[in-house]
Amino acid sequence: MRWRRIRDSAATKSMRLALVLVNSLLLLLVLGLFAKSRPILARQSLFNLLLSSSWHPLKGEFGLFPFIVGTLAVTAMAMILAVPICLLSAIYLSEYARRPVRELVRPIIDLLAGIPSVIYGFWGVIVVVPLVRYLGHAVGSPTTGYSLLAGGIVLAIMVFPIIISVSTDVLQSVPAEAREASMALGATRWETVRHVILSSARRGLMAAVVLGFARAFGETMAVLMVVGNVPKVPTSLFDPAYPLPALIANNYGEMMSIPLYDSALMLAALVLLVVVAGFNLAAHLFLVRLERRS
Repeated sequence: MRWRRIRDSAATKSMRLALVLVNSLLLLLVLGLFAKSRPILARQSLFNLLLSSSWHPLKGEFGLFPFIVGTLAVTAMAMILAVPICLLSAIYLSEYARRPVRELVRPIIDLLAGIPSVIYGFWGVIVVVPLVRYLGHAVGSPTTGYSLLAGGIVLAIMVFPIIISVSTDVLQSVPAEAREASMALGATRWETVRHVILSSARRGLMAAVVLGFARAFGETMAVLMVVGNVPKVPTSLFDPAYPLPALIANNYGEMMSIPLYDSALMLAALVLLVVVAGFNLAAHLFLVRLERRS
């Protein structure tokens, strides 16, 4: 009995240590990036760095505002395009599609999730960029095709598999008795979906959207290949943009002889991490509040 208690205590302590290590990773990341960002923060104020639009490393100007706006704009565009399509697709697969259709579609969705991002990038260059170029000329906004809209389309397609897969599982987890009770009271299938299933699954659906947002916000390679990478604030869907992940991927390791360049990129990474963490925390608090109301 004593030996069993010792093993149980050791197992408990090991699991507690593993949990502490996992949860300390975020703190270690923040501290490491902050330490590397201190040189530029000692020379320029954080307020100026975040709100300045001037990016001229050779002149010592490292304004991150165009990159922050580019990141938010591309991600917002992707989510606007992806969320309605994904939710409607998940509702169809869960509530309307026959079993053979679900068995055919689900592996394809899983396959899309496993495609490397560089493949999506090449596809975007070959298909999406010419399409956006043609659309821009058609509406009177000449563009090269490498634009905010192109990045949003490619990014939306990349988050399709995550949101659809998670949302479908969430909808299918709603008890069948809830559907049967609603339809027994005379509700149509759509009324049952709208008032019963979506209401019961809204917390899980919100979690699926948050997962898709996290994937979209930090995506690098595919967006880098189609968004244009011009350090200016985009003013229309057909203007090029320059997200923070693309800035870091394009420049880290190059031109490091420029004073403060490395520190500026580390600050960009820190801003990216803080924004993603802040959004996830806000979404978590919203879900907790939603659960309490339910």
